[in-house]
Amino acid sequence: FAFVCAFVPRTLRLQSNRAENRSMDSVACRRVHIQDPASQRLTWNKPPKSVLVIKKIQDVSLLQPFKELCIFLTEQKNMIVYVERKVLEDPAIANDESFVAVKKNFCTFREDFDDLSNRVDFIICLGGDGTLLYASSLFQESVPPVMAFHLGSLGFLTPFNFDTYQSQVTQVIEGNAAIILRSRLKVKVVKESREKSKTKDKNLIITNGDDEPSRKTMQYQVLNEVVVDRGPSSYLSNVDLFLDGHLITTVQGDGVIVSTPTGSTAYAVAAGASMIHPNVPAILITPICPHSLSFRPIVVPAGVELKIMLSREARNNAWVSFDGRKRQEIGHGDSITITTSCFPVPSICFRDPVNDWFESLAQCLHWNVRKKQSHLSSEEEEEF
Repeated sequence: FAFVCAFVPRTLRLQSNRAENRSMDSVACRRVHIQDPASQRLTWNKPPKSVLVIKKIQDVSLLQPFKELCIFLTEQKNMIVYVERKVLEDPAIANDESFVAVKKNFCTFREDFDDLSNRVDFIICLGGDGTLLYASSLFQESVPPVMAFHLGSLGFLTPFNFDTYQSQVTQVIEGNAAIILRSRLKVKVVKESREKSKTKDKNLIITNGDDEPSRKTMQYQVLNEVVVDRGPSSYLSNVDLFLDGHLITTVQGDGVIVSTPTGSTAYAVAAGASMIHPNVPAILITPICPHSLSFRPIVVPAGVELKIMLSREARNNAWVSFDGRKRQEIGHGDSITITTSCFPVPSICFRDPVNDWFESLAQCLHWNVRKKQSHLSSEEEEEF
């Protein structure tokens, strides 16, 4: 709880400053009342006017829900709707004459090109857990509240059912919603420059100031996990793991997963980690198929700094990915630094953080599902 209180005010201050710097007629101010991590509420200083709708790309089953939601938001709620440009380029949407009038009112954006941080009051996701991860990746600092509808395959992070979307969206607009702050990881990748990069990446920072070969620094905000693995090589991955500057172990195996509590129910749990409630301030370190019988997953405090580097004895390079995206190769001299971010993802709850989490464990992962033991008959009790 102490950690949650430590980083929440910083986020709220950023949101407040952001609201002060933009027109009060176009963007509403957000405020979260902090009492207990399990009883946080979302309220609005002013009614929200803009919403970002994220839809899973190339999913025909989502076309009708997407159209219904957008019509509801624009015509009944008078909201400014932001939609990714490639969503509207879908032929099923582009060629729908009945949807032309609605599309004219949309504001569009392109990933890696347009900054949405000063434009959106809240986010609605249509799809599976991947849509929420994608929404998180669009905001490198303060993230608007996210309302996620379960229209995908798993739905661990998407608690809302679309059948009653009108009443549920209305409740959020009116400020009647519980919220959970899902911590993210701040990741900095520093690479030795081996060749001139021709790729354009908004996360890329050139750190040199002279004519010598430069070091490239890339920064990411990660909601689920950072995965370091052996890639296509047949050799074991061999990486050193540092905690606050001290070498704590060398990972020899298929790789290692560094995850948030939210990510504990994703790749980490499949690799044998414990499941941790998102309100717990922690970072999980989980080996992937370690070549050791005693290397168990561990949980460390959220305030530590982790650093991963290729071991000097490594026979091959490693590969790293961030929430399953931006996959890249890591060589000798490169480093990956991981800390808890000051910018969590405010996720809107269906009921509350505790009930929603256990409901997801039961419905999505069938946690502790077992046929109940029958009671003893009177005759059987007499035998004992």
